[in-house]
Amino acid sequence: MESTNNVNLPTSHLLEVKDLTCTFGGVRAVDGASFTVAKGCVTGLIGPNGAGKSSVVNAIAGAVKPNSGRVVFRGEEIQDLQPHQVATRGLTRIYQQSTEFGAMTVLENLLTASKEFTGSAFMVSVRGKRAWRELEKRAILRARELLKRFDLGDKESDFAKSLSGGQKRLLEFARALMTEPELLILDEPLAGVNPALAQRIASEMELLRDSGLTILLIEHDLPLVERLCSEVVVMANGRVISTGTMDHIRNQREVVDAYLSR
Repeated sequence: MESTNNVNLPTSHLLEVKDLTCTFGGVRAVDGASFTVAKGCVTGLIGPNGAGKSSVVNAIAGAVKPNSGRVVFRGEEIQDLQPHQVATRGLTRIYQQSTEFGAMTVLENLLTASKEFTGSAFMVSVRGKRAWRELEKRAILRARELLKRFDLGDKESDFAKSLSGGQKRLLEFARALMTEPELLILDEPLAGVNPALAQRIASEMELLRDSGLTILLIEHDLPLVERLCSEVVVMANGRVISTGTMDHIRNQREVVDAYLSR
């Protein structure tokens, strides 16, 4: 049985990370980190390699259990949940490396992420196969709309493993949106992509921001962070050393010494 606690959280905050600590083999990767993600905004998480960003994201998404501290999403503590339990609450993550199901078709990859199929086995048992076919129809329609949006409409019957690296990255975005997330975590979405695709992805992220989707963006490209983010969280040595706009953090000596001068 899941164990969660409800926490009073300001409605403007969709996510709160509070005094989070994660240690691995005696190394304190995250050392009491605290920050919030405002609803309907893009929050950037930046810092040098080894700053603890990936460990924080892993704790938020349920991939690792923190030693102490809290992760509160939509007013509920989620730090003890498994990744699939976190995902069902509306938090979706796009990884640095593509994680497509290579032996499935492009369309099937999106259908695996569809909310339409949540509880579908129960629906079939209660209302019959017709109800399931209606769910399937809606899911396929939504998937095809997303594939068209990301220029993958003519690839829906291809195996995902046959896609180019850039197409796989676009498939990741389409599959993430198929989950209808309330919070989308983008872990260095431009890593390893060519300049043309980077511009395409940046434009898509702007559209998502303008649609009101809440995003936590982990990124080294500071011009992109400034372009997209209303709030920036800076980490170094496992700690949060500054938060604010890019203009604000540029004037923080600790930030300059730890990151911006590198």
